[in-house]
Amino acid sequence: MEAGDVREVRTGDCSDLYYLDTGMYGTDEYGSVYIIDDDRPAVVDTGIGTNYDLLREALEHVGIARDELAVIALTHIHLDHAGGAGFLAADYPNADVYVHPIGTDHLIDPSRLVAGTKNAVGEQWAHYVEPEPIPGDRLVEIEGGDVIDLGTHELRVHAAPGHAPHQVVFEDPANDAVFVADAAGIWVPKIEEIRETSPPSNFDLEQCLDDIETLKALDPDVFCYPHFGPRYVGDNVDRALEEYATVLEEWVDAVADKRRELADDEAVIEHFAAATEMTDVWGAEKSSEEAKLNARGVLGYLEHRE
Repeated sequence: MEAGDVREVRTGDCSDLYYLDTGMYGTDEYGSVYIIDDDRPAVVDTGIGTNYDLLREALEHVGIARDELAVIALTHIHLDHAGGAGFLAADYPNADVYVHPIGTDHLIDPSRLVAGTKNAVGEQWAHYVEPEPIPGDRLVEIEGGDVIDLGTHELRVHAAPGHAPHQVVFEDPANDAVFVADAAGIWVPKIEEIRETSPPSNFDLEQCLDDIETLKALDPDVFCYPHFGPRYVGDNVDRALEEYATVLEEWVDAVADKRRELADDEAVIEHFAAATEMTDVWGAEKSSEEAKLNARGVLGYLEHRE
């Protein structure tokens, strides 16, 4: 896929479901947004806000008018997921924004969220736009156990705080699918591999492993990754999640080993930026910056653990 492409999700038994390649960070097949065409149409996550016009065009392509969109469901408030929410809320006046309670104040006043994002993503900030604030009366707080009714479909909310304390995943039983947020890693369809995601400042390995167990218990046929796209797992759901657990644990061990060797966190970050294996997939800039981001998150986790 390329930026702006919209496809119907035909994975497994999915219906009424579409996904958009947002062209996030100027990279194809890195950032996806999902659209559920139901009685109460919904968007799951919104991208970073850059190329927001592509999301409007995708909604038009699916046939959802400005007064029809009802739900903007955010898996968490990291700006690669929530950065477009304010633009979307402004253009679609009947849509409420569903978000974990930790996230509400940050969406009303995004200034601290922006500052934290700039600190975390470094040079990648050049790909972002400043998010639009969202009025408090447009926000609906959600936590594990809540259900967002869409009509034929519903989004069952499950807490998944390992990646960030404000992260949830959405289970769509009618599609036997889960919108996995960043709890199941980054799926790279071009090479059919799963990669780690461990950004600062709240990455917690043990909690991430607990989140993997949460996903196992849901036992869906389809994972809908924001990075990137739908993946059929079927009877192999446990195997897919164990694979990610191994990837994550080995990644944390690698950063810890290099930290002991170099005794300099910046040198550790630069080491992994130079050693990235994803250049042929994401390009030199994105692959290097992704490695830096994930290394920073693990270093923060290791520091906190000490």
